Amino acid sequence: MQGLVTVFGGSGFIGAQAVRALAKRGFRVRAAMRRPGRGYRLRMLGDVGQIEVVQANARNPASVQRALDGAQACVNLVGVLSEQGRQRFQSVHGMGARNIAEAAAKAGVTRFVQVSALGAAPDALSKYARSKAEGEAAVRESLPRAVILRPSIVFGPEDDFFNRFARMAAVSPVLPLIGGGHTLFQPVFVGDVAAAIAQCVADPATDGQTFELGGPGVYSFEALMRLMLDVIERRPLLLPIPFAMANLIGMAGDLQAMLMAPILTTDQVAALRSDNVVSPGAAGLKALGVTPTTLEAILPTYLGRYRKGGQYADLVESLPIGA
Repeated sequence: MQGLVTVFGGSGFIGAQAVRALAKRGFRVRAAMRRPGRGYRLRMLGDVGQIEVVQANARNPASVQRALDGAQACVNLVGVLSEQGRQRFQSVHGMGARNIAEAAAKAGVTRFVQVSALGAAPDALSKYARSKAEGEAAVRESLPRAVILRPSIVFGPEDDFFNRFARMAAVSPVLPLIGGGHTLFQPVFVGDVAAAIAQCVADPATDGQTFELGGPGVYSFEALMRLMLDVIERRPLLLPIPFAMANLIGMAGDLQAMLMAPILTTDQVAALRSDNVVSPGAAGLKALGVTPTTLEAILPTYLGRYRKGGQYADLVESLPIGA
């Protein structure tokens, strides 16, 4: 069995898949998370004793240092999509990444993968993207040979994008097309992102590089909504919403964030003003030996539960009467 890899954010949507992919490559994996009770299933993704779960908070340097004890490699997947309570973009993406990178450098970690986001830039319109850029800079300051991965929106069974809008479509007669639905995306499958992470951990040739991860297709926001609706067989009205009006909705979401995860925030509206696609000529999945998976092949495997009759509606309808 290969060396030990500490995965911060190991219980998350991408984190669990990264843990699985690393285990399959023969690594020992230590999944570090704020609430280790959420990671009880992770041990089943590998052989007996191959995967361990520990508590660590990226905002607490001492806990980060403990999670890195004996590790040869580290993957940072800690992130939030909206600000709630003490989980702020700057504290999680900026300070958190700095704490992890500094601790990894002190621990002698030789391989480091920082999972950022497509569109991360110091002058980005959204705080989310600016904080991701801050995290990248902090990591490279401590570990110049770290690998940066920047995925577009990530899809898969537990994603927060298609599931969110499918839930809305199941109960609402209207779905908003923010900014008219013209923003472009290049969705990437969570399994492909996990494979890319494992490859970067395993391959020293990726040292110091930045990879932009996108799937094989580029879609407008409206096209994504129509594709999702075709899968769940629902037909709500797709209503174009100007950015100014969407920002008002986002303000309500900002207030909602004090109590629960919001549907939409002003920062997410700001992010939707910019396309989220791989830059021309950027190294991506193919450079890492990963063949991008199509959106059309995966969406039906997990969105079927939002159909009116549920996931097995077609099967039930095909049964003979009295069966």
